[in-house]
Amino acid sequence: MKAIHTIAIHPLAPEKPKFGQPCNGCGICCLAEPCPLAHVYLWQFRGSCRALVWQAEQQRYACGMLLYPERFVRLLPARLAPYLKPWFARRIAAGVGCDSSDELLLHE
Repeated sequence: MKAIHTIAIHPLAPEKPKFGQPCNGCGICCLAEPCPLAHVYLWQFRGSCRALVWQAEQQRYACGMLLYPERFVRLLPARLAPYLKPWFARRIAAGVGCDSSDELLLHE
């Protein structure tokens, strides 16, 4: 049996797509647990990823490691950020599709 834990989702976040469908920025995967990038670069192994960023204009979540790696990777020279963005994107399979099989139990 899979453990159940509560995550706080922004009320304007889009609904989670089905597994394998294109990512829509719902944030469920990163709110449920940190990815391998967060393990290595943020030393975070539990809880919602602290690199997850809410984008109010687009009303969606995005990975701060992809948007602003210099904010999250300590001692990263700003000139290296453009090179790390695509490398980070490949490591988390950004753009491949929803890889979160986490199901939501909504409670009012």
